[in-house]
Order: sequence, then structure tokens, then C-alpha cells
Amino acid sequence: MNDTPGWASPGSAPADGQPDGQPSDQDRAVPRPSPPAEPQDAAQDKWSKKQPPAGQWSAPGSPGQQPTPGPQQWGGPSVPPGRGPGWGGGWNAPPAAAKPGVIPLRPLGVGEILDGAVSTMRAHWRTVLGISLTVAVITEIVAILLQGFVLNSSASTEVLEDPNATVSELLSATATVMRDTGVLLLLSLLATFVVTALLTMVTSRAVLGKSVTIGEAWRDARPQVPRLLGLTFLLPLMGAGIVAAGTLPGVLVALAGSSEGGATLAILGGLAAAVVAIWLLVRFSLSSPALMLEKQTIRKSLARSAKLVNRSWWRVFGIQLLAAILVNIVVSIIVIPFTFLAGALSGDGISGFLEASGDAGWTFLIVTGIGSVVGSMLAFPITAGVSVLLYIDLRIRREALDLELARAAGLKEQSGPGTSGQQPGS
Repeated sequence: MNDTPGWASPGSAPADGQPDGQPSDQDRAVPRPSPPAEPQDAAQDKWSKKQPPAGQWSAPGSPGQQPTPGPQQWGGPSVPPGRGPGWGGGWNAPPAAAKPGVIPLRPLGVGEILDGAVSTMRAHWRTVLGISLTVAVITEIVAILLQGFVLNSSASTEVLEDPNATVSELLSATATVMRDTGVLLLLSLLATFVVTALLTMVTSRAVLGKSVTIGEAWRDARPQVPRLLGLTFLLPLMGAGIVAAGTLPGVLVALAGSSEGGATLAILGGLAAAVVAIWLLVRFSLSSPALMLEKQTIRKSLARSAKLVNRSWWRVFGIQLLAAILVNIVVSIIVIPFTFLAGALSGDGISGFLEASGDAGWTFLIVTGIGSVVGSMLAFPITAGVSVLLYIDLRIRREALDLELARAAGLKEQSGPGTSGQQPGS
């Protein structure tokens, strides 16, 4: 028989001689009092005084793994001190991209491309400014000699300003001015591409945080110099040929006798051809970095540039246009004081310079040439750096070049968000 009447613990044995679940006669006769209520203190004493800490919410992952607290929560506000994290409390922000050199190894924004070009010039100023100064001095000497001995468009300018000039005289003067401008523009483009070739090696090392001397840059670029020269002449000639083809019908009509109609047709055709030329030049604007860094041929470098710029034409055009505007502003700030000084030192003085009544003598050409050298010494690195960093940026977006650059810089491979691919707002 059970020792405790009225209370049977689960699983206790029944009394002797009684079937399971049947109460005995004594149990029927004796009323069963309800068990006395335990005091509250006694109920609390049943719990151990040492309790485990409050459970933490584990982020999705391996079982039993506790979240690692981070300085910034992913996808939600930070958790106040003393409170357990809610959903997503253990998700940390993605790690920042590695930056061994002048740019972070991830898709770049517009400001980062411009800042990278300036940072390259600031971090490796001896090499960068040495290359830019050498090319600028040689280019300006050639330009001064051409303007002083060969190119003299002052007579053509006077014809264009003459209201009584005939159509044939105007066309001849326009052709002369375009020829002189084209020669100087071709010389400027040649210098820009040469600087880009040399500074491509400097910028590619600066991205990895490594320095390079002028001799090392020349040794790296020398095998591709013949192809670069061909590419340098091909692109400007391509643009000039397209513009000439657009204006040719109007010129032929004017020579046939319809001067007014021919002039209108030449202007419209020239504008349409200029749009096509700009589109092609932007499409092939990254061919020089592709040729130098990938050791490609001219044809393959053009195809490589077209492939990278594809579906990013407006972005490439906008960044290069912005860089050109900023460079021209900086150059103008430097060159304008030299121009006024050259006008003051020349025979006609400042008034003659403002009225454009005097010829450009040697004094004027030399003083303005010095200002152009100073401006070009600062403009060349920015222009070249933007082209190289645009090339690197597009390869990071399309081909995950940042992983190869990280390995080349001696860093561990990165994984996760923020390492490669398109980023919003960049």
C-alpha cells in the first residue's frame, strides 16, 4: 500500500492485491485532503541560485556559433547597450576593400578616379613630374619652332575678319587655319599619348603601392613603343578623316558654283562627322592602356578598348569630359598670367594683345611657351592617370581584376560583398 495517502507520484506501484488504477476500501473511506500549498519562498528555493546567462540570438550559420559583435550592424540600427541584439544583430558590415596603393581595390567612383590620378602625382612626384616636364619641354620647343618658321595664320585670320572677302578666299583661309590648328593639335595628342604610355607603368605600380623610376618605366614601355606610335597617329588621323569626309560634299558643291549652299552643307556635314568622330575616339580612348599593360597589337588594343567601353560609353565620356574641364581650368589659371606678361613684354604691349592687332613675335611665343610647359607638366599626369584608372576600373567591374591586383600586391584574396562587381552609386 502506498505510504502517502491521497498522492501518487507518476509511475508509483499499486497497493498489494489491488488491480491497477482501483482504489482500496480504506482509500474510499478516508477523504483525501488537498496537499498543502507550498510557500513562495520554498518554491523559489527549488531553483538553483546560479543560473546560466540569458540566451543570445544566433545569426544563421553553423549551429551553436555565437555572433561576433561588430562596430556596425548590417541592415539595421545599432543595438543599445545592455540589450540583446534582435534579428540581424550578429551580421557585421562588409569589410572595407584593400587599398595597397592610390585606389581601393573595388569598383571606383568618379571622385576616386580623379583623386587616384592626383594621388599618383603626389606620391611619385619625382618620376611623374620628371616625365611630364621632359615631354612638355620637347613638345613646346617643337611648337614654338613650327609657329615661328612654318605656321603663320595671321594673314588667314585677317581674311576671315574681312567682310569684303570672297567665298574662295574665306575657304582658303579656313583651310589654312584648320591646317595650323590640326598640326598643333596632333602634336599635343602625340605628347599626351607618349606621356600616357610612360605614366601607365607608373600608375599601374602605384595602384599596387610600388614605386618605379623613369628608367624602369621606359624599360617596361619600350617593347610597345613602335605599336604605340602607330596607334598615336592612327586615332587622330581617323578623327580628322571622318570630319574631312563629312565636309567634303559641301566643299565640292561650293567649288561647283553654289557657294552659299555648299557652305551650309559643309557646316552641317562637318558637325555630323564630328559627332561620329567623338563617338569613335571615346570608344577607342582606352586602347593605349590596353596596348601597354596587356602587350596587345594595335588591332587587338582597339577591340579591347571597344569591348571595355561597350555599355559604358556615356560614363567614360562624362569622366573624361569632366577631367578635361578641370585640367583646362587649372591650365588656364597658370597660362593666363604668362599670356598677359608676354603681351606686356612684346612690342605692342597689353593693349595690342587685347586688340589682337600685333603679330606673335619670338618674345610672345617664348613667354607663353614657358607658361604652357608649367601647365602641361600638371595636366599630363591627370589626363594620363584618368585614362589608366578608367581602364582598371572597367576591368574590375567586368573581369574582377581587383582579385588579381590583390594577389600581385601580396594581399590575401578577398571574398564577400564590396570586393568586385557593380556597386550602386559608383
